[in-house]
Amino acid sequence: MLSKAKIRELRALEFKKFRDGQGLFIAEGNKLVAEMLHAFDCEWLIAHTSWMATQGDIPAKELLLAEDGDIRKISFMKTPQDVVAVFGKPSYSLDEASPEAQLVLALDGIQLPGNLGTIVRLADWFGIGHIVCSKDTADVFSPKTVQATMGALTRVKVHYADLGDYLGKHADSPIYGTFPDGENIYTKKLTQHGIIIMGNEGNGIRPETASFIKDRLCIPPYPPLHETTESLNAATATAIVCAEFRRVAANYEIR
Repeated sequence: MLSKAKIRELRALEFKKFRDGQGLFIAEGNKLVAEMLHAFDCEWLIAHTSWMATQGDIPAKELLLAEDGDIRKISFMKTPQDVVAVFGKPSYSLDEASPEAQLVLALDGIQLPGNLGTIVRLADWFGIGHIVCSKDTADVFSPKTVQATMGALTRVKVHYADLGDYLGKHADSPIYGTFPDGENIYTKKLTQHGIIIMGNEGNGIRPETASFIKDRLCIPPYPPLHETTESLNAATATAIVCAEFRRVAANYEIR
């Protein structure tokens, strides 16, 4: 049976200050936890017998068999599954996120956990291995965001940094951003490396961040002059932009 102290400890990981203070994050769900066990150090895991029986040797420092109602007490899901695990937060070097030979996503103040989680999944899908976030971007290790990444966190490295410092350091690289008055992304010549900046859900890219952008892009509506919605969801816009960069890259490879 879970102790009240352990329940309090796990529930506290809903809050960023506790995740940062302890260097831990929580993940739950049968497939998600199974995937993360091979990528992150597992500090603690509780699961039903049926789930444990499918995993073989489980690399957790502390392992507990779940009794009736245990997982529901600590779950952040509406419909809890068979396993909850606590992992150590990874540490990455920002030097790895070099745009000289790869595409890097940069997020300027993305606030919604669902958007951030979806963007991590998109980066994974399109082979983008690094995302650099402004310090006020939502925490990728919050329970909701971890859930939304669907395991993509095991392959995409998410960094938090002063975005201006990072962009200034790589000012010689191609730097793209999306704006309503930008150049049509479907006719623009795109590179196979550089930085793609996506802005806040409501306010877009901040002026101080925009000052580093060399190529302003827009995703035009179709047909061009018809009345349409004001803007796209941040994750949807990211999907379109990444897909277009990869389409152009594929054409280069065919040639």
